[in-house]
Amino acid sequence: MGRFGRLETDVHIRASALKFHEIFHKRTHHISNVSADKVHGIDLLEGEWGKVGSIICWRYFHDGKARVAKERIEAVDEENNSITFAVIEGDLTEKYKSFKFNIQCIPKEKGSVIHWVLEYEKLHDEIPDSHSMLQFCVDVSKDIDAHLMEGSEEP
Repeated sequence: MGRFGRLETDVHIRASALKFHEIFHKRTHHISNVSADKVHGIDLLEGEWGKVGSIICWRYFHDGKARVAKERIEAVDEENNSITFAVIEGDLTEKYKSFKFNIQCIPKEKGSVIHWVLEYEKLHDEIPDSHSMLQFCVDVSKDIDAHLMEGSEEP
């Protein structure tokens, strides 16, 4: 008991849900340009950008250390602007048997809400919930929003 965890939060942004979703879905590799202090690089290892089953390697800086996560795109729902990544290798697997990131971009009258859900199974009960990873996701979301609102988005 206590090994399974779920953290969620909403990030209110000014950019449209469609544009934000497009970054995570089809232009994931641009996140390292937008949030360079947190995400050092994103590489496509197998498949195609945005396609279910594709494997992506994230190089990022979290909790004071350079880290790596290899993730599989598990689900994409273009109608609801959501995407799910499942970690298959990397630093998170040192503490978690499984770890998933689900991002849903919900349009609002002004801007949108980015709903993050982190679901995981810890290797043992002493591992704390990953609040710092949730905060990392919030911070990257804010960087992407600032970029989209600058109008400097590449065509």
